[in-house]
Amino acid sequence: MSKKMNSKSNSLAEKKKPVQSVSKQSISSKPSALAQKKTSSLSAGKSNQSKKASLFEDESSDDEDNGDVEEEEEEDASEEEEEEEEEEESEEETKKSTKQKSFSDDNKSWLKLKDNKKRKVEESEEEEEEEEEDSSFDASFATANSEEEDSDEEEGEEEEEGGSDEEDDGEVGEKVERDDYQMEGEDEEDEDKTDVFVSANGETMSSMAPVDLAEVNSRIQEIVKILGDFSNLKDPTRSRKEYMAQLLNDICTFYGYSTFLAEKLLNLLPVDEAVKLFEANETPRPVTIRTNTLKTRRKDLIETLTGRGVQLEPIKWSKVGLQIFESQIPVGATPEYLAGHYMLQSASSFAPVMALAPQENERVLDMCAAPGGKTTYIAALMKNTGTLFANDINKDRTKSLNANLHRLSIRNVVVTNLNGTEFPKAIGGFDRVLLDAPCTGLGVISRDVAVKTQKTEQDFAVCTKAQKELILSAIDSVNASSSSGGYIVYSTCSISVEENEAIVEYALKKRQVKIVPTGLEFGTPGFTNHGAFRFNPNMKLTRRFYPHTHNMDGFFVAKLKKISNSVLSGKDEAKQSQELAQQRKTEKAEAKAEAEAEKNNGKKAGGEKKNQKNTVPKNKNRKQHVSQMKGRPGVQKKTFKKKQKTQE
Repeated sequence: MSKKMNSKSNSLAEKKKPVQSVSKQSISSKPSALAQKKTSSLSAGKSNQSKKASLFEDESSDDEDNGDVEEEEEEDASEEEEEEEEEEESEEETKKSTKQKSFSDDNKSWLKLKDNKKRKVEESEEEEEEEEEDSSFDASFATANSEEEDSDEEEGEEEEEGGSDEEDDGEVGEKVERDDYQMEGEDEEDEDKTDVFVSANGETMSSMAPVDLAEVNSRIQEIVKILGDFSNLKDPTRSRKEYMAQLLNDICTFYGYSTFLAEKLLNLLPVDEAVKLFEANETPRPVTIRTNTLKTRRKDLIETLTGRGVQLEPIKWSKVGLQIFESQIPVGATPEYLAGHYMLQSASSFAPVMALAPQENERVLDMCAAPGGKTTYIAALMKNTGTLFANDINKDRTKSLNANLHRLSIRNVVVTNLNGTEFPKAIGGFDRVLLDAPCTGLGVISRDVAVKTQKTEQDFAVCTKAQKELILSAIDSVNASSSSGGYIVYSTCSISVEENEAIVEYALKKRQVKIVPTGLEFGTPGFTNHGAFRFNPNMKLTRRFYPHTHNMDGFFVAKLKKISNSVLSGKDEAKQSQELAQQRKTEKAEAKAEAEAEKNNGKKAGGEKKNQKNTVPKNKNRKQHVSQMKGRPGVQKKTFKKKQKTQE
């Protein structure tokens, strides 16, 4: 032990060479110098673990610590004798610390802060400091003897820097408070800075403000009512354009459409019908199924499904369709479905097959067949005779097509995976072709809500380009000299003019075909003119289907008859365009003549009422008129007087 103490004293002497003189008075002044030395060493250990504790030490404790250091240097010789006393005192200190886990009354005097060094500390920081002191107390006591000299030296340095540290802490606290205040001010400014725009009626609206959908809906209905009788209900300070802009904005807000698509649909139909269309797209269409007549009859299927708790009703305009109202079991998991007695299929997709009207033993092509609803319907109408080519450009979609063909026991179908434009050269010579062309899907928004925001003008350009190529290929694949056919049916599940009437008009100009009646007893006639478009007058033979009118998906169906297999040249196209122009002129002239005739008929009816008065016509008809009027009493008196005058 003496060797260890000697080594400590030598190391201490090397570290603190400036301390050469020792005051004897400090040695003899305190009988309990060893106890004070130990407490100072403990406090030094604590200060080495947490520098914040050194800020609370006063000058008197520092003087005592320096005195203890000097006493250590003088008492190396008597260290062996006092070793036992030190151990006893250290044990007592550890017991007190473990019991109290806080500062004792003995060291309270030198831990007391002076008034000029007091500062405010947050409660959270005080708790953290106390936890750190408690956890590090035992470790600091164990290493107190080895770190005693270094801690004493650091205490002197920290004592000099104590004042500056306190000042720095005060400055940091003030800076933090200023930053917090500044951040609160910025948050308030951010809340005030909301995007503001001006609506069509001149009202300022905030983009961050909550939208009252009920108010928006009532405003839509009000604007529709005003536009229906604009001259009487309009606000004199607002134009029709402003009302339309407000209506467009409200439709985008209430129904969730992009501005581009909402404007396109709003301009497609009259305003009141357009709003009904938007509303109809928010509700799903009824579930419909088609009876597979190759395996069962519709009457038998109704009885079977009714027995399974399915509420259904036959579709009036179809011989095989059924509408499902309610079912206790999934309609796509019944034994009848798995056995192929019916096909889950939308009612609108019945229409193209009904317009195609395939016959037995014909050669038919379904150019875009997957997933097989229309293909299986064509096969059923053909009664599994002839040859039906079912093509789809997507190979993965042909899997579902094959599955449905097997389930419904279709045996006359050849499945192909080709680009539709390749058929005229690859096969060709078909009696009938069905082209249900890929489109933007504006008619099935109730099933695909993403259409509202995802479809752009670029999508319409891509679709129309593909549709033009496919319809020419479909026409070229048909044999015009077919004894029973030569028909092409073009359909889409879109209601836009660019994808429907405009594509048919393009085909009329490029190929020798004509529009023929579809044979469908329901549906809305196609547009003969719309906006800047002017179409063939026979375009009224095509059929449109709307969700708000027919309670089915939006659809378009056109039926064409191929006149010749030859392709129109430039001269033929010019000639055909001239004929169409002349036909339009004659139709306009006829319509004008009919209108004038109606006006003339109205004038004649009014003139006849006026001519019923007793007016005498001139010239030749005078005598006849007099003879007719003789039977009247007034006329007889006049004629009698005239006779008397002549006799006199």
